[in-house]
Amino acid sequence: MPEQLTPRVTLRNYFQRPYDSAIAAARTCYSPRIVAAAEITEKQRESIGKVTFDGGHHTVFQHPHFEFGLENVSRQFVWNFLHNHPFYNSEQTSQRYVRMDEIKVFVPPLEKGLRWKYEECVRFQWECYHKLAALLKADAYQILGDIWHLDTHPHEQKRKKVERDCEKKAIETARYVIPVAAMTSMVHTVSGIVLHRLSRLRNSGDTPYETALVIGEMVRRVQEVDPSFFERIGDASMEEEEIPEFHFQRCEDAYAKDFDARLEGLTSKLVDCSQAAETVVADALRAALGKTRTAMSDDEAIEWILNPRKNPYRLDKLNVSFHAPLMKPLHHAFYTFIKKISHTADSQDQRHRMVPASRPVMLLTDSRDPDYVTPEIIRRNPVAQSIYQQAMERAWKTKNDLVDAGIPRQFALYVLPNALCVRMTESSSLLYLLHKWVMRTCLNAQWEIYQASMEELGQVREVHPRLVRHIGPPCSFRAGVAAPICTEGTHFCGIPVWKLFPHVERRL
Repeated sequence: MPEQLTPRVTLRNYFQRPYDSAIAAARTCYSPRIVAAAEITEKQRESIGKVTFDGGHHTVFQHPHFEFGLENVSRQFVWNFLHNHPFYNSEQTSQRYVRMDEIKVFVPPLEKGLRWKYEECVRFQWECYHKLAALLKADAYQILGDIWHLDTHPHEQKRKKVERDCEKKAIETARYVIPVAAMTSMVHTVSGIVLHRLSRLRNSGDTPYETALVIGEMVRRVQEVDPSFFERIGDASMEEEEIPEFHFQRCEDAYAKDFDARLEGLTSKLVDCSQAAETVVADALRAALGKTRTAMSDDEAIEWILNPRKNPYRLDKLNVSFHAPLMKPLHHAFYTFIKKISHTADSQDQRHRMVPASRPVMLLTDSRDPDYVTPEIIRRNPVAQSIYQQAMERAWKTKNDLVDAGIPRQFALYVLPNALCVRMTESSSLLYLLHKWVMRTCLNAQWEIYQASMEELGQVREVHPRLVRHIGPPCSFRAGVAAPICTEGTHFCGIPVWKLFPHVERRL
């Protein structure tokens, strides 16, 4: 186990005068011209900044942005705090594609004996990771070799591609045993007002200790280049006793059973929707174009919005749908799902920032019994299944032992695996779900999110068939309309999905 690492925060890029830029933006509202940051006086810094902030006129502080480099931060912190809102941009090291040979985890402040127990569990999880990666590579090769017909059409270049893909598939699945304490690195950009909000809530959530360390460093980096941005405006961080979630009691075990019963065997279940969505969407387009129902039927309106033969926006690689008048009527169809996926799958799912979810507070909802997702490829291999189950049982036993020893639960949770179940409610308009469903019904998508997206599409198809007639992976609606059919290039899955969708068998 390496030495205890601390978060490393660097400020890669920033506005040269962020506070003055915000004040200049505020002054511009009351000026016949654009006011420059260089024009701001000391009197204006003192008077305008605090009055603007305290009055709730926060958009002026959204103009300055800060680009950070974050290293030695845990996946648990990123999932719980940094990515659990829509107002950011991140590029993060991928556990799906980057092999984790070195053990690097967040180690909370524990006394020596308990730290030893924590580290022994982490070592065991990494051993299981390497064993599973080796086992699953062979299983993946058998499946991909069959898909690419390597037995009947051996080709050296194709064989090498399959071997590379098998390595990725193996570590993608093996990572389920890695603890959420695993460290990651990222480039992370936020606006000034978001940084103020993060600082205000730094003592909240499931990772208050680590969050305070990281956000504190981010604030300090900004103060080094412009002390005014936090010294002149802003509110102090809320103390633990002010955080309302911390006043609730831990849940009963019946919570998870009740939630799972509501799912009725699905990964994601539709629980609410806009009942008249098809007509409402059609009416919205007619209103935008100045058409009557006589001039444009519901069918015609929906086809103009979603059929790529009529609407070139559906084929645009820049995804201009959120800006195009022809697509905006999809905002008025709304859907809500309850779903259960793993912690590692949700870490990717939450990157669809415009499809927000109410995620569990793990401090209130974690179970003493192992509660995890098992990938199908592991279920099919008895040896892999045994290793996987041992890793799960060891993780929960260690977590329980740490809690029983009296350490804060937030520290014990770090040893839980990526496979940990996350139960949530997720809602969004069809416009934002459209982008998600196009991306995540591709066979290259993470398998849990793929499964959830296919189930969601199927359920919406039952209530609003016209709205999902042309929704699926890119190849399903590009075939016969645009070239190339598959937009994945060399990452083509090898299966002509466009001939089969939605009746597709995902073997890996």
